[in-house]
Amino acid sequence: MAEAYPWQASLWQQLAGRRQHAHAYLLHGPAGIGKRAMAERLLALLLCQQPALEACGHCKACLLLAAGTHPDAFILQPDEPDKAIRVDQVREVVEFVSQTAQMAGRKVVLVEPVEAMNLNASNALLKSLEEPSGNTVLLLVSHQPSRLLPTIKSRCVQQACPLPSAAQSEQWLAGALPEATAEERAELLVLAAGSPLVALRLQAEGAREQRALVVEGVKQLLKQQQGPSQLAESWGNVPLLMLFDWFCDWAQGILRYQLTEDENGLGLSDMRKVLQYLAQKSPQGRVLETQDWVLQHRQKVLGKANLNRALLLEALLVRWAALPGQA
Repeated sequence: MAEAYPWQASLWQQLAGRRQHAHAYLLHGPAGIGKRAMAERLLALLLCQQPALEACGHCKACLLLAAGTHPDAFILQPDEPDKAIRVDQVREVVEFVSQTAQMAGRKVVLVEPVEAMNLNASNALLKSLEEPSGNTVLLLVSHQPSRLLPTIKSRCVQQACPLPSAAQSEQWLAGALPEATAEERAELLVLAAGSPLVALRLQAEGAREQRALVVEGVKQLLKQQQGPSQLAESWGNVPLLMLFDWFCDWAQGILRYQLTEDENGLGLSDMRKVLQYLAQKSPQGRVLETQDWVLQHRQKVLGKANLNRALLLEALLVRWAALPGQA
């Protein structure tokens, strides 16, 4: 059964206590706060033959769901992480929704993440969202609801999922990573923008070690000890989106310091002196141009655009190396 996170308790009571459910829910919020787990709990509850405030876990429906063989459950997701949900996958959902429930109860569809559907796939799902046949409930999970078609959102009950407090994030991550120090966990939470599940994933992916490599590379770049092309090649194993997230944060930190001279706005200690130096030595107009460029290309990375990684990183580093100096 999916994990029940403490920060979801109030919303779960509200959803699980409903006598009548909507035909479609859109569960949305930042990545890493447990939306998928909430959707899986709700899916299990809706299919359970003896439900209370949770699925019982013992009836035939629950056992079939646990085995991954429940005939009235359909989970739609990309075939591979960070890939699109294809229109032919959505057509399978449409066919599933049109059929009669095999266990004489509900049919439930879980789609995650909804924004992975392209325009054709989204349009293919609209009919099922508008007029689902029989007793069907669709559970849509979105990390970026702004990317969804208005027609998709308008056909769902939109439910913002709660974010954990800083204390809840720290407490949960301490239980999940007992071997890590409090300082390491705090650093992971900063890198994860406060999302404890993202922090756990970053630890598994070696994000702190990757960041140390990137930070050292940026310092060498500014000292002219490494060139952009050589450095871009050495970062081959660092996820592109992660790199652009860091450079976005650093550009914002430079601008913030130029406006406020507040060192607390410079983020983690590993880059504070570098950002302070760049803020003092770089013309603000050039920093703004660089920030705009980074944001534009981050959107392309998010949109899965077909980009030449080496050339993109080299262009980023050329701009970064050119920040300090006269306007």
